[in-house]
Amino acid sequence: MFKMVSSPHTHSSNLTANFMLWVIAMMLPAFGVQIYYFGFGVLIQTLLAVSLAIVIEIGVAKLRKKTTAFYLADLSGILTALILAMSIPPYAPYWIVVIGVIVALLLAKHSYGGLGQNLFNPAMVGYALLLVSFPVQMTSWMVPIHLLSEPPTFADAMSLIFKGVSTDGFSVYQLVNSVDGIASATVLDAAKIAKPLSRLEFDLLFGDVFLRGWWQVNFAFLLGGVFLIYKKIVHWQIPIAMLGTFVIFSGITDLVSDSSWSMPLHLFSGAMMFGAFFIATDPVTASITPRGKLIFGGLIGLLVYLIRYYGNYPDAIAFSVLLANICVPLIDHYTQPRLYGTRLDKR
Repeated sequence: MFKMVSSPHTHSSNLTANFMLWVIAMMLPAFGVQIYYFGFGVLIQTLLAVSLAIVIEIGVAKLRKKTTAFYLADLSGILTALILAMSIPPYAPYWIVVIGVIVALLLAKHSYGGLGQNLFNPAMVGYALLLVSFPVQMTSWMVPIHLLSEPPTFADAMSLIFKGVSTDGFSVYQLVNSVDGIASATVLDAAKIAKPLSRLEFDLLFGDVFLRGWWQVNFAFLLGGVFLIYKKIVHWQIPIAMLGTFVIFSGITDLVSDSSWSMPLHLFSGAMMFGAFFIATDPVTASITPRGKLIFGGLIGLLVYLIRYYGNYPDAIAFSVLLANICVPLIDHYTQPRLYGTRLDKR
């Protein structure tokens, strides 16, 4: 009698580990860009998240009477922690990433039985809970450190994360406001507010600094994602369908409205490329059929468009992925490929 298990249907933990390792490796260029533009906070948050993830994975293995490396071997916990750490503001309080990792791994992953059993993307469950519960901390993004008169050192970053102020006694809000009054959370937040921009604000958001900040982070994710498709680590259907759907709807909106926030701005801001290539393509919670992947990716792209343009949240990647995860069983049911030699049921 065969044992029925959910995806991924692999017979070797090495295959899963190789998949996760490739994804982690292709995230490293964007990780380096984030550190370059936003400082040591990115590194500290990542080390904290990954360390806690390792402790949780070992603890769960002990509770379930498994070997110490049983859950560590597939690297899924480390990847989840890395995704979450790169999604939160670099100088958010330490307890933000602690709560996020605990929720992601214990509630969204292990409470369902571990890798392959979870219904929702664990990192996005953690992120969504943090965004809803702690909106101020989760939207306190610092401008690129090159704009600051005194960029935070490693000691400043440690102090900001664990004490809330730098070694000189300045909070993140005070450091951001030192840049000529520019104190918005992200470029997408400014787009959502749609306030009139001064010439200085426009230059900071759309000028050379902006192009060397958010756009380069997204471009690094794009390059890593394209390489994953080339290596056939992830399938092309989900990211292409997601980005294509968003481009179509946002492009139409650009044609019929006079908003200064164009489709390219949305396409290379926030977590668009990160979500398309590294989050939506999660092999456990995404659709598994070829047509289903296209529908799944298109649904995420549509939801991102609707929430960004008409909802209350500026980015929308997390909520769109989680809502699409709910639809995966239905999508897979109606997109099952026809088996060779069988007739279609016309009833």
